[in-house]
Amino acid sequence: MDFDLPEETVALQQMCREFAAKEIAPYAAEWSEAAHFPTEVFRKLGELGLMGMLVDEAYGGANAGLVSYVAVMEALGEADQSVASAWNAHSTIATLPLARFGSDEQKKRWLVPLATGEKLGAFGLTEPTAGSDAAGIRTRARRSEDGWVLDGTKMFISNAGTDMSLGVTVLAVTGTAADGKKRYGAFFVPDGTPGYAKGQPLRKLGWHALDTRELVFTGCHLPEDHLIGEEGNGLRQFLDVLDAGRISVAALSLSLAQAVLDLAIRHSGDREQFGRPLSGFQAVGHKLADMATEVAAARWLVYRAAWLGDQGRPCGQAAAMAKLYASEVANRAASASLQIHGGYGYIRESAISRFYADAKILEIGEGTSEVQRNVIARSLSAR
Repeated sequence: MDFDLPEETVALQQMCREFAAKEIAPYAAEWSEAAHFPTEVFRKLGELGLMGMLVDEAYGGANAGLVSYVAVMEALGEADQSVASAWNAHSTIATLPLARFGSDEQKKRWLVPLATGEKLGAFGLTEPTAGSDAAGIRTRARRSEDGWVLDGTKMFISNAGTDMSLGVTVLAVTGTAADGKKRYGAFFVPDGTPGYAKGQPLRKLGWHALDTRELVFTGCHLPEDHLIGEEGNGLRQFLDVLDAGRISVAALSLSLAQAVLDLAIRHSGDREQFGRPLSGFQAVGHKLADMATEVAAARWLVYRAAWLGDQGRPCGQAAAMAKLYASEVANRAASASLQIHGGYGYIRESAISRFYADAKILEIGEGTSEVQRNVIARSLSAR
């Protein structure tokens, strides 16, 4: 059993760490305070070939696989969670529906600019009254003579309001089947489409440099060729890409947990009380030991889920476990790290305060902890 990452993955991660140390980490606090989305960083990520890691090479991607993707996420997320979360949303749920279910023409028109990093993608699922209950969405798409008309509202959507935005993939109800169940469709809505409006940026507790908005569709007409995949299968398509999305957020959580552990180790070694470093006190040492142990356990849950996905093996349960555990570890580690920092950790100028504010959403986005436990429980009973 070999736990070492492939040499090319290690080299890729090292390159990304060097990039993040130069292009992201020095500016992350400034971007956060100004709620500035760093478009320039994503253009550079595109130049490095990192904006389509899970997309086939034929459409401008790298087809690098989930294990390499997780390794890159570790590097980016340790530098800044806002940048990493935008990259996560773009690389998984915004891009994969087109990559897996789009026609060749759709892939050439929309997937290529997303995968090459020329443009940024977004996915619209969550609504003011529906989030964890994906089947409960109310946005509707009704047929017209030459396509579809979209009406509804999406909430908490990332990347759609940036200068690099290409458009948003939207899940909508398309009708009712004979058995009374709803039918769903996934539609690509390009920026500038009449009837598509974007709200103002939402002011969030964390992820301040991530653009997040409400999207409103009012009589939004879409040609027939904007339907992705088969009508009626939209929800299944979303669920199909959800495992990759959960693994991605698990990796984002892992990166935060490692970052706050590193900050705690550094601060406890530098800060002295009662004539010795904080790390010399057993109470602090035990906190560090617990954090390090949980981060290590989270790391292998995340990489195992990614490996299963790369092998083409079922990974739904593993993805849910990784997302659940890593996100909760990230929150525990952030809290423990801030406690070790004391008063210095509670001022906004400290790096730990930014990571602490960013941590909570990891237990909510891409399926709450409660939803992950439901997924795991169902998989156990189905054995």
